[in-house]
Amino acid sequence: MIVATGLLHAADGFGPEKSLRQLNAERLSRSYLVNAIGPMLVSSAFLPLLNRDRKSVFAALSARVGSISDNRIGGWYGYRAAKAALNQMLRTASIEHARRWPNSAVIGLHPGTVDSSLSQPFQRNVTPEKLFTAENSTADMLKVVDNCTADDSGKIFAYDGSEVPA
Repeated sequence: MIVATGLLHAADGFGPEKSLRQLNAERLSRSYLVNAIGPMLVSSAFLPLLNRDRKSVFAALSARVGSISDNRIGGWYGYRAAKAALNQMLRTASIEHARRWPNSAVIGLHPGTVDSSLSQPFQRNVTPEKLFTAENSTADMLKVVDNCTADDSGKIFAYDGSEVPA
């Protein structure tokens, strides 16, 4: 199962904060609701339905910008924090889930920069070879899912199979 939700900006003017001055509770809450709380509520409903007798995988779309140690440019407070929160909750759920579903994995997936409405306003500095079609990103992430094992549970992986640092 893959939860493919995310909110970075919206037509109503919602968008990533570039400075501390732009922070407000409503924007932060909205980002957390969509990017962290929503996927985890889906996990609470569907993780118990995974097959116990063979490999099963629950994945949620995360983002490299949710990596605390990989944050080099700042900004995007709500989105970064929500994805970091998602990563932590996926890790926590993986520990609990492994107790009864030892053959399964709970992981996060970073799709890369996909040519989509989510990334469109931020593509200016993305080189062509780092801007992926939805089809290519999906195929790459499915390979990651296919190749992951129970030992990978709790980790966040990029589209190319590399582990995203915490």
